[in-house]
Amino acid sequence: MIVEATTPTRIDFAGSTLDLYPLYLFLEGGITDNAAINWLSTVRIETREDREIHLRSEDLEAELVAPTVGELPVDQDLDLVARVVKFYAPETGVNVVTQSAVPHGSGVGASSSLLIALSGALDRINGTNLDPALFVEYGANIEAQVIAIPTGKQDYLAALYGGVNALHFGVGGWERENLVAEEEKLQVLEDRVVLTFTGESHFSGTNNWAMLKRFVEDAPNSRAAMRSIGEIAVEMREALRAFDLEAVAALLGREWECRKQLAEGVTTPQIENMVEAARTAGGLASKIMGAGGGGCMITVVAEGTRDVVEAALKRAGATVMPFKIARQGLTVTEV
Repeated sequence: MIVEATTPTRIDFAGSTLDLYPLYLFLEGGITDNAAINWLSTVRIETREDREIHLRSEDLEAELVAPTVGELPVDQDLDLVARVVKFYAPETGVNVVTQSAVPHGSGVGASSSLLIALSGALDRINGTNLDPALFVEYGANIEAQVIAIPTGKQDYLAALYGGVNALHFGVGGWERENLVAEEEKLQVLEDRVVLTFTGESHFSGTNNWAMLKRFVEDAPNSRAAMRSIGEIAVEMREALRAFDLEAVAALLGREWECRKQLAEGVTTPQIENMVEAARTAGGLASKIMGAGGGGCMITVVAEGTRDVVEAALKRAGATVMPFKIARQGLTVTEV
């Protein structure tokens, strides 16, 4: 049996970090607004006649072999993949090949996307037909074991569902709301948003932990800034629903200014230079993805200015990363 699964990654407009347990509980609920993009994670699993487990990451150029699923080692280069395979524990041996189209440290949720793809593929191999929402719950717990830091859920949800989303978090768990369904609007959004890679690697867990820690300790401005981000995320939801891209841009800029107050290292001189280059060329607002600190940046541009803004960003050292909004999330097929 051969199964292939793909999942998108994501960009975010507002409310990153508010998906982090238990931060959204401290804030009486939180919203994260994001969009899935077609930088895909791919998993291929083939069952074996023996019980051996063969793991290979094509983008990391790493391999791991174990006699049985129970003997798969963790805390190594393929820790996340090994832990997911051990958790779902296929009854036969398997060959698992993974690939991510995303640059390392991009900040667009690549590891979470891969985790959802792997979960969907293993569920099909096992024939268990789990509720896909469980992939999110299990995935957050497994990834927390890997990074030893609390995890959020927006990346898993974008990977699972695709589309443009408002993700609501609270005492009762999470809910996903689709904000933009019309194909024409999705194409306009793709044209008005420029995605670039800053060249600086990003590790969201570190910044998220610093932000959560500062909030709990009531560090100066941390709680006020986080509450402001929560308010902006609510407004961003409304702006996306109304498809008011000028309002989206204004809120994106406000969110970035608030986010820079949450922890040291959210921005750098290189990032600020890129933000200024985009603004000078006609970009309406820019923001680093996720918790900040490096990785990818989005810039909302005025109509007709995309080429000029892209050229300015390239001169500032950024790499333009063309993308489309992923119309669907997890797909699993038998080959």
